[in-house]
Amino acid sequence: MLNRRNFIKQSGLALSVASFGLSSFNFSKAKSYKMGLQLFTIRAPMAEDPKKALKTIASFGYQDTETYGYDGATQSFYGMPATDFKKVLEDNSLQSTSGHYDFIKYFNGTKDELIRYTDQSIEGAHALGQKYITWPWLDPESRTIEKFKILADKLNLIGERVNKAGIGFAYHNHDFEFIDHNGEMGYNIILHNTDPKLVKLQIDLYWVAHSSPRTAHELFMEAPGRFVMWHIKDMDKISRDYTEMGNGSIDYSKILPDAAMSGMEYYYIEQGGNFAYDPIQSVKESAEYFKKNLINLFA
Repeated sequence: MLNRRNFIKQSGLALSVASFGLSSFNFSKAKSYKMGLQLFTIRAPMAEDPKKALKTIASFGYQDTETYGYDGATQSFYGMPATDFKKVLEDNSLQSTSGHYDFIKYFNGTKDELIRYTDQSIEGAHALGQKYITWPWLDPESRTIEKFKILADKLNLIGERVNKAGIGFAYHNHDFEFIDHNGEMGYNIILHNTDPKLVKLQIDLYWVAHSSPRTAHELFMEAPGRFVMWHIKDMDKISRDYTEMGNGSIDYSKILPDAAMSGMEYYYIEQGGNFAYDPIQSVKESAEYFKKNLINLFA
């Protein structure tokens, strides 16, 4: 039986879901997703020899990638022109469906500077055939409630321009979006002050488990269909640091079935650090665990 507190909680979620038209989503239809990797996980091997690193991860079963560190001035990824980098991906039967772009460098700049970098990012994303451009980070000076409100306006501006170019736009969370500022929270500002048609969400499930007062399921219920990309990584049971998939405390068997309801189109396994041996070995172990235990749980 539900106690009163849980009943109210679930009833509130149901009302929120109804307001977003959840009935229009088809939860029974499973989708086949390609196993992705956020390349920041293997940043050291990518810096040393990106061609070798990509060939290696492809051998582990990764099919999709998310880039980082795009150079807008030279339109290059990892020291290669965008077209050359795409060729390396194709040679290894890999694709890139999203990229983390360095918008934070232009957060306090002029509108013209932000638009110029946005247009450069659009060119890079088009060159790789990416489906999404993602804002990945806020520096410590930009994490006040006032800055989050400014951020929401900038996200809408960028999202409109990126969408007109035929690409989706998304915001990626960490932990600082969930800090309570006297009853206000950065993530709520992003969620409610941005246009859901222009600004999607890339949810980092590690940071949600680590720092959010709401579970991933509760966030999905609040804005079904908006969480188009997931970052999947595990949390050490003692230190709460990153760890290889299957070694940690996050129960993905309870999260993955929400894929369709959340709107998830692409996912990327990631491990920011704390490697048991080295990043290549870690992404291999995570791939093996994911394929064996979790990949069939998507709904």
